[in-house]
Amino acid sequence: CRLGILVVRHLKRLERVILGYLEVSDGPEEEARLGILETLQCTIEHAWPRMPCRLPVLLKALLRLLWDVHTERGPKPEPVRAALLQRATQCLILLDHCSQGQVKVLLEGVYSSCEENRVRECIRKVQEST
Repeated sequence: CRLGILVVRHLKRLERVILGYLEVSDGPEEEARLGILETLQCTIEHAWPRMPCRLPVLLKALLRLLWDVHTERGPKPEPVRAALLQRATQCLILLDHCSQGQVKVLLEGVYSSCEENRVRECIRKVQEST
């Protein structure tokens, strides 16, 4: 992330771009989604004081991504699927840290009602992070 803290100037526009890329699969290798998750991670790291107010939108988008990656059927190689889940989980952990544990609280209900093991595993990692 070359912009560093200057990313704050463009946060609203960047958030729209990030959300758009997270919603759509871009083929078996998922280069765009993996790249946008890396961008989101850098953005959270550099603009962490501004992230708590964006938490509802980003949390919803990341949970939807976890679910989509788990349920999508198609020619997606397992290492790509695992990388998407891992990067989305890392973004959730970072969001939890910058929101003083709000993500953990919000995920409690999701974890108890979710029956999909891979999604539950990602949520468990967030809940166990320190």
